[in-house]
Amino acid sequence: MTEPIVININNEFDIVLARQKGREVSKELLFGGVDQARITTAISELARNIYLYAGSGQITISILEDNGRRGIQISASDNGPGISDIRMVLQDGFSTSGGLGAGLPGVKRLMDTFDIDSVPGAGTTITISKWAR
Repeated sequence: MTEPIVININNEFDIVLARQKGREVSKELLFGGVDQARITTAISELARNIYLYAGSGQITISILEDNGRRGIQISASDNGPGISDIRMVLQDGFSTSGGLGAGLPGVKRLMDTFDIDSVPGAGTTITISKWAR
């Protein structure tokens, strides 16, 4: 796979499809079972957030290559309401949906890199990556 895989997130079935595609790519890149689970969990959380908070958006899955290393990059983007206080949503226990508040902080812990860009009223893009060991 050289072209990124783009999954439009409009319903719960799309969340499952994004997870499946993430697992397929991570398997292709020879990630171990634990890292495959980490990647699919992170994708699931990001896709679920798109669906719950923005209504629709996209998950993009790309392969990274750097000096013989291979990895996976996932970008979750939407044109939803945005996040007014990024520091707050990255705190363990913070939830706007009544959940456990482990969502974005958990995603950050599962992956090697985590970048968030959000503009209130204009949307959010979160980009994460993990390198194969």
